[in-house]
Amino acid sequence: MSSPLTAAIAGLTSAEPSARQAGAEEVYRLGRATAGIAVSAWWGDEELSVLLLAPAPVITVGLAVSRETFNRIRIANGTPKLADVPPDQDAEEFELHFSKEISVDVLTTREPGGAGAIARYLSKFGEGVQQVEFRCTNVDRATEILKEKFKIAPLYPATRPGSDCTRVNFFLVPSPDGGKVLIELYQETSKAQ
Repeated sequence: MSSPLTAAIAGLTSAEPSARQAGAEEVYRLGRATAGIAVSAWWGDEELSVLLLAPAPVITVGLAVSRETFNRIRIANGTPKLADVPPDQDAEEFELHFSKEISVDVLTTREPGGAGAIARYLSKFGEGVQQVEFRCTNVDRATEILKEKFKIAPLYPATRPGSDCTRVNFFLVPSPDGGKVLIELYQETSKAQ
């Protein structure tokens, strides 16, 4: 028997647009639900809330899949442009936008079985929601607030380059099920910066 997430991932590979839409909606719903509970206290901090574009945050769900699934999803969705990922990061990715609200970042490893974050995730958990991404107007300041007020340390000591000229940092945030949710804060920048 297939799980809702497995069925949703399969839907993203469909030749039928409505099946791809339904798959994206389910992936987004599942990722957003877990992250929503994990970060719910963040919205109570006025400055952090503004940095995260409340009351209408821009949220993308990051879906890690095998190379084969990555290629099938990409082809089924018209071969979207691959993101420009820094060479030191073991990832390939592209985004799918199904509406203003539904955005899915499809990720795979460049080195199956390797030591990169996506390879480790796939090895440990298989295909699934690997991260939830929040657009942020100032990742450095948001990181300070999360460290000082919420006692949540970033994965990296400093904001680092991300895909397509963004600046990013990541946070493992406790989830209601006793696990953790990987939250990426990303800040859009111009190529000139």
